[in-house]
Amino acid sequence: MNILVTGATGFIGRQLCLVLAQKGYQVKAFCRNVNHPYLADHPNIEPVKGDILDPYSLLKAMQGCQQVYHTAAMAKMWCRNPNEFTETNVTGTRNVLETAKQAGVKRIVYTSTCGVWGPTLKHPMTEDDPRVVGFQIAYERTKYFAELEVNKFVQQGMDVVTVNPSRVFGEGPITDSNTVSKMISGYLKGKWRIIPGDGGQISNYAYLNDVVNGHIAAMEKGITGNRYILGGEDKSFNEFFETLEGLSGVHHKMVRLPQKVIKFYSRFEALKTKLTGLAPVFLPEFADRLLLNQKYSSQKATKQLDYKITPFADAMRKTIAYLKAH
Repeated sequence: MNILVTGATGFIGRQLCLVLAQKGYQVKAFCRNVNHPYLADHPNIEPVKGDILDPYSLLKAMQGCQQVYHTAAMAKMWCRNPNEFTETNVTGTRNVLETAKQAGVKRIVYTSTCGVWGPTLKHPMTEDDPRVVGFQIAYERTKYFAELEVNKFVQQGMDVVTVNPSRVFGEGPITDSNTVSKMISGYLKGKWRIIPGDGGQISNYAYLNDVVNGHIAAMEKGITGNRYILGGEDKSFNEFFETLEGLSGVHHKMVRLPQKVIKFYSRFEALKTKLTGLAPVFLPEFADRLLLNQKYSSQKATKQLDYKITPFADAMRKTIAYLKAH
């Protein structure tokens, strides 16, 4: 079977291409640079140059493909041109869906994010819960609008399933969107010494291999028009770094920065970016997020997709080993 994967050089897309190829599928790895160092190398992987903003390149790549995994996205914290978030995440997704319909693709798995739900209040969010705050972060906002595009095509009869990973980490190259592995790598090198606030803020951390297997399970078992949270365990910053320290054997004195200090610094960074055009290290909307939890439930994926969650400590141990080796 021929399968197209968009975003083939991304953190999830790269590993997804490799696992599909190892399962014997013929994979077309759709990317803007076929010589990209993060492109997975396997006899069953065919690098295909193209851009999701170029429908012609999409149509050419989709010829003969029965399935499409759409993982490509603008997942950075900041872009010099803010319109790129909408162009890539919304218009790009629409292009993929329209082209897949034209090419006769049988089924699509769309990679969204738990960010469409955003922060949580008391209990972990499920697929049926509404968002409780506004959209301050461009990535989350445009991924939400992309899901609305998916819903339109489902209503037209297209077979699309959506998956929503939480904060993904694991073995693999550290990309712009892979903030968790950046934290782990930074800690191991002694460059990350900060715990935000009192360290009690909770996020959900998903292991890369679980998320990739969840994508494949969604293609095989997912119900058309449904979305599935692909998460892991909910952990506070304190628990995260305690686990990292214990498993790595690397001990650093951590500095707890009050949220007010982080917010002040983020405003300085925003002003610097406005005046100079240089990329910010941190932005105010992300500083505000540090006050809130992001807890998610993968119960639906567990029941319907047989989604498996690797224990956080095991996933962290494997990630540490990979980063030390590379």
